[in-house]
Amino acid sequence: MKHSANKKPNIVFLIADDHRFDSLGAYGNPDVQTPALDRLAVDGVLFKSIYTMGGQTAALCVPSRASLMTGANVFKATVSDREVTLKETENRELWKLNPELTTLPEALRRDGYRTYGIGKWHNGAESFARSFTGGASIFFGGMGDHIGLPIHDFDPSGVYPAEAAYPSKAFSSELFADSAIKIIEGEGEKGQEQDEPFFLYLAFTAPHDPRTPPPSFLDLYPPEQIPLPDNFMPEHPFDNGELHVRDEQLASLPRKPEEIQQQLAEYYSMITHMDAQIGRIMEALEASGQLDHTIVVYTADHGIALGQHGLLGKQNLYEHSIHIPLLMQGPGLPRGMQVSGLGHQMDIYPTLCELIGTACPDTVEGSSLVPLLENSFSVVRESVFSAYKLAQRMVSDGRWKLIRYYRSGEVGTDRTQLFDLQGDPWETRSLAEDPETQAQLSQLDKELIRWQLRVQDPILQRIHP
Repeated sequence: MKHSANKKPNIVFLIADDHRFDSLGAYGNPDVQTPALDRLAVDGVLFKSIYTMGGQTAALCVPSRASLMTGANVFKATVSDREVTLKETENRELWKLNPELTTLPEALRRDGYRTYGIGKWHNGAESFARSFTGGASIFFGGMGDHIGLPIHDFDPSGVYPAEAAYPSKAFSSELFADSAIKIIEGEGEKGQEQDEPFFLYLAFTAPHDPRTPPPSFLDLYPPEQIPLPDNFMPEHPFDNGELHVRDEQLASLPRKPEEIQQQLAEYYSMITHMDAQIGRIMEALEASGQLDHTIVVYTADHGIALGQHGLLGKQNLYEHSIHIPLLMQGPGLPRGMQVSGLGHQMDIYPTLCELIGTACPDTVEGSSLVPLLENSFSVVRESVFSAYKLAQRMVSDGRWKLIRYYRSGEVGTDRTQLFDLQGDPWETRSLAEDPETQAQLSQLDKELIRWQLRVQDPILQRIHP
């Protein structure tokens, strides 16, 4: 297959649901099998320090995907910047993207890309319709069984009534990969007749629970052989403001080692099964002659706790929940490079725009990570930040990390943690009370306040009404 020399590269964008940064072989975990993703890292770039910015709802996939797709901070990316209560979590009106912001596929569409959406879109049908020119196997919900998901076929009218959905028959990861492969093969058949590039966005629902992988994949991970996390705790040491959310009810308290091992076995099984589908997608790109002209991106909406700090959810600001994988492979990208520089999820949007030479909309707040690829000493961000509801805030400079827990406007902050990620990567010992680290704590606190003012963090109204 031949394409015009002036044709921009295609983009295949893969995103997982709940995939922690440390649950890939390429990121140093020997206990989980991810051969396709490991190959992607070998053939491309592995970003070691990419973070989500949290959000104002327990359903953190909503704000994280909104920030990713709009390149805006989490307080701006959706239609509401206020805290979403547990009772409101399923209010789909609050899932919607800010209509004033241009989505990544929308920007690419304007630049001549055909844009395809597959899988989970947790930000409303309206934004999906303006973003994509095609698609298949579309799921507008937040979570569900991996077989029997209510899915939609692509509708050019952009109208997706609930009654038009039908239950899927295949396992979600296989279903979405099948749809992607069909589109990739169709694009390959166009050959010289079509010089317009394509953008394919595939959002897996794995490894989110219910973790019910095919038995052959579960057999790969005998629970009794799974090591417990280094920061396993029977219970979280204090009330972090969200210990009764749904995710935290998925195992008994205090956490039992054997239950956590079972959860990890299921989690790793889901990841390995998803990885196998990613391998099929990569094979389809190669077989159709498009791999060398396609940028492939892999990331996740956020991570999750599975026994770490006694937690089971992502409603916290520890590394296991906000630190995500990011892999990129394709034309113009180095091979086998590992990048340590800090970045935010919203930086992926402008990075892709710069890589393909597409103008980045003025509404994008993120910063391109391309300088990190050109010079290992470059710095795009001095610090990264994250928020959870009106309960927690985080700032990290890559080594030192501050988490503040807010409980009421009357008392302000009633708990502070300070971690040295260099000496304590699993965040097991807070140094907030150590006299020798007060300078670091003070500096991070000032940075956090500056960020809160810059993004108009609604928690400031609660603390300083």
